[in-house]
Amino acid sequence: MTAERLVVIGGDAAGMSAASQARRLKGPEELSVVAFERGHFSSYSACGIPYWVSGDVAERDDLIARSPEEHRARDIDLRMRTEVTEIDVAGQRVRALDRESGETYWTGFDKLVIATGARPVRPALPGMDAAGVHGVQTLDDGQALLNSLDRAPGRRAVVVGAGYIGVEMAEALLKHGFQVTVLNRGEQPMATLDPDMGRLVHDAMDGLGITTVNRAEVTKILTGADGRVTAVATDDASHPADVVVLGIGVEPETTLARAAGLPVGPHGGLLTDLSMRVVGHDNIWAGGDCVEVLDLVAGRTRHIALGTHANKHGQIIGANVGGGYGTFPGVVGTAVSKVCDLEIARTGLREKDAHAVGLRFVTATIESTGRAGYFPGAQLMTVKMLAEYRTGRLLGVQIVGRDGAAKRVDIAAVALTAGMTVEQMTVLDLGYAPPFSPVWDPVLVAARKAVTAVRRAGTA
Repeated sequence: MTAERLVVIGGDAAGMSAASQARRLKGPEELSVVAFERGHFSSYSACGIPYWVSGDVAERDDLIARSPEEHRARDIDLRMRTEVTEIDVAGQRVRALDRESGETYWTGFDKLVIATGARPVRPALPGMDAAGVHGVQTLDDGQALLNSLDRAPGRRAVVVGAGYIGVEMAEALLKHGFQVTVLNRGEQPMATLDPDMGRLVHDAMDGLGITTVNRAEVTKILTGADGRVTAVATDDASHPADVVVLGIGVEPETTLARAAGLPVGPHGGLLTDLSMRVVGHDNIWAGGDCVEVLDLVAGRTRHIALGTHANKHGQIIGANVGGGYGTFPGVVGTAVSKVCDLEIARTGLREKDAHAVGLRFVTATIESTGRAGYFPGAQLMTVKMLAEYRTGRLLGVQIVGRDGAAKRVDIAAVALTAGMTVEQMTVLDLGYAPPFSPVWDPVLVAARKAVTAVRRAGTA
């Protein structure tokens, strides 16, 4: 019997999880697995790069879950520094380029997994390619930034963008002794929050010594005679910089898929069914940052680039490719981050998300502590909750605070997934002891207030 061939494009979370799971289910005599990775590293945590740059994670290799050699020892033919440049869907083959030798060749497949990830948004502005301007998408990017920090002629840093990567990199640069300015085109930092909650992040960043400039549209990067960055220009100002970090966000890397005629959604990501199979193609799967997934609250697809989803996608794809069965029903949009000791969390819909899908809603915002108020170390957190008008269905939660605030969002994530109302949430049997929570957990306090808002709205 001739073994089927599985080809995987992308050697990080989704791709190698799929390859590994398929290999667990089928031996090499049944399934040969060939994986292509254009970079230098496999199976690493891109989410950990800001913490490696900051020094919280000591070594680059601490972020690598499994090396190419470890994958090969498990009968996965992982070809590093090899980029797939074309997918021939009808011919069931891919064209690969060996970046070291320059050799190109075709490899056939019976089953194909596309896990090409996401690419950082890099505006086509003058000076974006100057020395001292860095993205932080890969381990190579992180090393290049660390090298640049050592060579920087001064200690002024500008971060472009105030999302998750932007605020995390602002903290990392602060720890390196830089004077940090964050340029944010939005109304407040952390556009994944409503502006009133983003304001809390802004205030905290100011308190840490990070200068945040909102509504700042970058127009160009200024350079010196040596070609190195000297400043970042906006519409109305120039911000001196010895190093610039781009934290503008990412978009699905679907160049190959588009060229092959595979279906993409409104956010540019590949479209799949519940089994992560590309719509309309029985032998092609896709997962990770290159796909769109169903938002279980809004009922629409969205693009969310997170390692948690990528690993789940890979496991499900590998199960299906290997003869098992698995599905990925969707997400509720949970994410957490921090800047120094300030924790930031959200799940579900923001106000503008709810408006966009035509939902009427009420909001409730409360301030509470993460422990019993009398217990030493208790610190404030702010919880904002959105509930559907009349029905009281939970729509979203945002939390900003300290002392374990962020992970409380998991309560809301479970409630959203279960389709609970805020009234049902008020009687959840959560853990309580003074060192961990007040008698009424802050999430439940917000739910109680949301119940009141729903009732008042229903009688208005």
